[in-house]
Amino acid sequence: MMKKISVFLLIMVLLVSFFTACEEQEKSNEITVVLDWVPNTNHTGLYAALDNGYYEDEGLDVNIIQPPEGGGPEAVEAGQAEFAVSYQEQITFARTAENPLRIKAIAAIIQHNTSGFASPAGKNIKSPKDFEDKVYGGWGSPMEEAMLKGLMDKQGVDFSKLKMVDIGAADFFAATERDVDFTWIFYGWDGVAAEQKDFPINFIKLQDFDSQLDFYTPVLAAGEEFLENNPNIAVKFLKATAKGYKYAIDNPEKAADILLAHAPEIDRDIAVASQKYLADEYMKDTGRWGEMKEEMWKDFAGWMFENGLLERELDAKEAFTNEYLPK
Repeated sequence: MMKKISVFLLIMVLLVSFFTACEEQEKSNEITVVLDWVPNTNHTGLYAALDNGYYEDEGLDVNIIQPPEGGGPEAVEAGQAEFAVSYQEQITFARTAENPLRIKAIAAIIQHNTSGFASPAGKNIKSPKDFEDKVYGGWGSPMEEAMLKGLMDKQGVDFSKLKMVDIGAADFFAATERDVDFTWIFYGWDGVAAEQKDFPINFIKLQDFDSQLDFYTPVLAAGEEFLENNPNIAVKFLKATAKGYKYAIDNPEKAADILLAHAPEIDRDIAVASQKYLADEYMKDTGRWGEMKEEMWKDFAGWMFENGLLERELDAKEAFTNEYLPK
């Protein structure tokens, strides 16, 4: 009798252990991805991977959320998310701060910087030389001042003759019509929107005037501790995400419709045009989605340090990795 009870208890222990392990496995595959902004075409590959079942195929239960007040890196560091959409500047600041965050870029969403300074064509601002006696509208970041001053110094014009005002997240079109002469935009959204609205603009691409200003924006990031403890999850996540971005490259209109299902407030014509533009940018000059180069991390971090934006120099090798990308 005692033997039967012992066998029964052993079976019960094994069953409890089995189901507990299953629950823990299920929880470990629940993944939260925090965006850097409201949903837009920079994020389409994530939504394509979600809606097309690519994450599910890898055994991942993925939830995509908008950023908390502190931002993506802070959410990852605090364990509120496993992955975050970020950008090279943000990770560089985070890793070189007095109290650094152990966060690392694991994939470049876009291979080159597609941002720059834009203005209505009628204002005749065609290069940083034309910034004198103009009004710039930004969000009050030290990065903006350093960027503008660096470009103007390089062109031999007087930075003190530029007026800077804080316009927050104001719309490019409304701001340049009412309050300012030029702002900083991503061409893949506001530039494409200007084309769709038949609104002629002049666009000053940053790296056309300083090669050090070609940086990765946006990127996907994760905490170092999470990566060390869950390398297989990172590999599966990036495998599915890469498929999502390749789907967006091959099917820009269908991918735009997937994005619109999650953000119906977006103008469809702009979303489709933006998706077609980014289809040529996601993997430009590389054969593998997400791959990053050390020299790009070094160059931009060097520029930031030289311009007094960093408390100490960045160890570029520690700031990013390609090891979790699909081979």
